[in-house]
This record gives sequence, C-alpha cells and structure tokens, in this order.
Amino acid sequence: MSDVQFTKREGGSIALSNDALNALQTQLRGRLCLPDDAGYDEARTIWNAMIDRRPGAVVRCHGASDVMRAVSFARDNGLLLSVRGGGHNIAGNAVCEGGLLIDLSPMRSVHVDPQTRTARVEPGATLGDFDKEAQAFGLATPLGINSTTGVAGLTLGGGFGWLSRKFGFTIDNLLSADVVTADGRLVQASATENPDLFWAIRGGGGNFGVVTSFEFKLHPVGPDVVAGLIVHPFANAREILARYREVAAAASDDLTIWVVLRPAPPLPFLPEEVHGKAILVLAVCYVGEPGRADEALAPLRAIGDPIADVIGLQPFVSWQAAFDPLLTPGAFNYWKSHNFTSLSDGLLDVLVEHVGALPTAECEIFIGQLGGASGRVASDETAFPHRDAKFAMNVHTRWRDRADERASIEWARALFAAAAPHATGGVYVNFMPEDETDRVAQAYGGNYERLAMLKARYDPDNIFRLNQNVRPTSEAERRTSTTSERSLQR
Repeated sequence: MSDVQFTKREGGSIALSNDALNALQTQLRGRLCLPDDAGYDEARTIWNAMIDRRPGAVVRCHGASDVMRAVSFARDNGLLLSVRGGGHNIAGNAVCEGGLLIDLSPMRSVHVDPQTRTARVEPGATLGDFDKEAQAFGLATPLGINSTTGVAGLTLGGGFGWLSRKFGFTIDNLLSADVVTADGRLVQASATENPDLFWAIRGGGGNFGVVTSFEFKLHPVGPDVVAGLIVHPFANAREILARYREVAAAASDDLTIWVVLRPAPPLPFLPEEVHGKAILVLAVCYVGEPGRADEALAPLRAIGDPIADVIGLQPFVSWQAAFDPLLTPGAFNYWKSHNFTSLSDGLLDVLVEHVGALPTAECEIFIGQLGGASGRVASDETAFPHRDAKFAMNVHTRWRDRADERASIEWARALFAAAAPHATGGVYVNFMPEDETDRVAQAYGGNYERLAMLKARYDPDNIFRLNQNVRPTSEAERRTSTTSERSLQR
C-alpha cells in the first residue's frame, strides 16, 4: 500500500507512511478510517449537501483520549484539521479537504443527575439525545429547535431556542467543559478553572479546542408544554407582523413566539388549496403553568383570521422535533442572517416584498424571538455579545435541483442586503455560511479583541482554523495592546 497524501495546514501536501498511520491506529479506542474504509463516507457526509469534501483520513473517536491523540498527530505532522460533532453546521467547516477529520459523532452519551439537576453530555450527542434523556426526569436546558442539531456546535456558538427567554442561552446554562487544547492536553474549563477559556468557549465556536464533555444546568420543564402553530394567509402578512411585534413586546418570559414565512407544506391540518402557497406561521411555546396558557395566548389569537390554530398541550420532546421534517439532511442549503432590536416598518415591508418571490418550495424566513432572560446578561460576560438583540432572522434557502442554486442564493443575498439598514450589524455565528468570513468581527463585536488574544494563548498556530475563525493576535499586536493597557493604567 502506498503512502497516504494529506493536505498541510499552511497549504501544500504531505505524504504519511502507513507505518505512521498504523501507529496512530494502535493508540486509538476508536477507528482510523481511510477513504476506502467502512465508516469514512458516513463521517464526511453532513446535513448540508452543498458540502462534499474528502478528508485524507478520519478518526472516529470513542473518548477524550482519541481526541487528544488525533489533535497531537495533526499538530505534529502539520495537517489541516477539522472537527465534526453533529454535522449540522451550515458553513460545513466540520469537513476538511485532504486533512484529518476528528469525528465526534460516536460519542453520544448523556448522563442526567436529577438530584443536582445537571447533565453531562458528550459532543456527538444531538438535541434529541439530550432532550429525551433529560425529559425522563422532567428537566431541560435551552437548546435549538431541530432535534438533529449537534449539542456541541450549538453550544459553542451560543445556542438559543424555545426556552431561552425563560432560562437564557445554552451557554448561560453551561457549568463546565472538558477541552482538548491545541497542545493535546485535556483541561477543564469552568468559572473557577481556566475561567478565560470558559469565557471564550461560551460563544467563541470551535476556535479554542475540542470539547469532549459538557456539563449543563437543568430546569424543570414539561414533560408537557403548550405549543403549536397559528397559520395565517400571506395576504395579511403586513398587518399580522405589525400586530405580532406588539404582542411579542408585551409577552412574559414564559412565552416565545417565532415567525415563519414560507410556502405551505402539505400538512394535514391545512386546507389542500393552501398547499404550496405562501403563509405566515406563528410558532408558539408556552412554558408557564398550562392553566394560564389561554390567558397568555389571548392577544396572539386576537390577531387576524387564521387558517389554522393547532396550539395545545404536547410533550416537549415532540415540540422540539416539530420542524425536523422541514430540515431533513440531503438538500442544498444556504443561509443569511441579521439581528434586530425591533421589527421596524421598513423591515416588515422588506419581508413582505421578498416572501412574494420565494425561489423554491423549501425556502423560508425564520424570525426567532429573543429577549427575556437571554437579554439580562452583560455583553462581555460571555464571548457571545449580542444580548441586545430581540429578534434573530435566518434567511434559509433550500433546494434539491442544482439548477435552483443561483436563484436561491441571489434571493437570500438580496433580502439580506435590503434588511441590513434595519439590523444591528451583529450576527449569530452559527447562522453564518462559508462565504461570510468577513463578518467574524461583527459576530463578536466588542469581544473580538479579547478572543484574538486568548486564541494566541491557547492556539497560537491556529490549528483550529476550520470554523468562523478568530485569528490569533500576533506577538507585535500583543505587545502593542499590553503597552496601551499600561499607558491607560498610568
């Protein structure tokens, strides 16, 4: 067997002998997969079909020791390195071309301690894995809205969903994490151990290492919540959106209302004549006392004349998976995103105009309601800075036929540009596509400089670069920054 070619971290290629690869395999609990091996294609295939890359090899990790050895092997050989958790990231940075892929998907353990209301979660676990285990005890923590999303990537970028107005972002409920750093060491990050690293991983993405275990705080939730959809005809969208923002502004932390604008899927509770036509959906989750739900929802139900109202008591795990059929793997996906402190009249006009020209039947716009507990945290308390955002918009284009790619992406970019004057300028890092590397500084705002300095401490060679990358501050920049700080102190 000939040597195996790999892409180097700084460009070019390197040939590694089979002896070197065999030596790595003997150290692993998991498996080293080469391109012709079983498991290789499974590991490199992720949710977004736009990403089709072939790593030189894959380490399918079964524990922290495998991650440590894989990171050290990539570092010592100068290999391009990528890290896959749930494989749901829109940018597709989980898979490298020609480098070494660390696959965490076999590590899916979730352990819940109902006495301390904490959970220890491995990085390959999905939201569905976590929710099902925690809900066995009537517990949950804020996660996303699609059960197939990976816990690791969601958390490292910030993480928000139906419970965030009540309990904050996912990172606000992270108690500690075990992290393999660029030097191959396993360290713990928490408020008392390596607190600077703990600050950085709460929103800083995969820039600072590979998390092999997360410890979360849990809250009593469910097992049933009042949740569901109110569906309106798109013809009344402008009026409904204007009234929605009033209801959203007055809502308690127990109530979260998201807006979805899209063609109607063939759902059984929608009249057949609506299928395929544009609709406005108010997606609701109420986590307060179920007996008070009708009172909380009354202002929302007073809006317009809906096509359908299917809100009721249902298992929380079912609601967490309600949007899964619209987000199945295998389609081509491209996203654009903005944060907003309010839904201005001008923005509502932009939304109505562009929804009238949806390029495919699977394209949609999500407007996630934030605020509440998630906004009562200082912008510099975690790496995630956008605590003033009351809404996050995700322009989600999705298509099956490659012939629809250009029109879909151009539509998303046009809507993004038209909405920009009404936005904060910030962006949620997990919603950024591969071509938005120029927005990384906007994703971190005033926290970017501190992140760059911490990157220089924990990953000076930028080994963990396949992400929305924070480049390490150079030695010269660090000296300048230190000198400036001393001058200010004088």
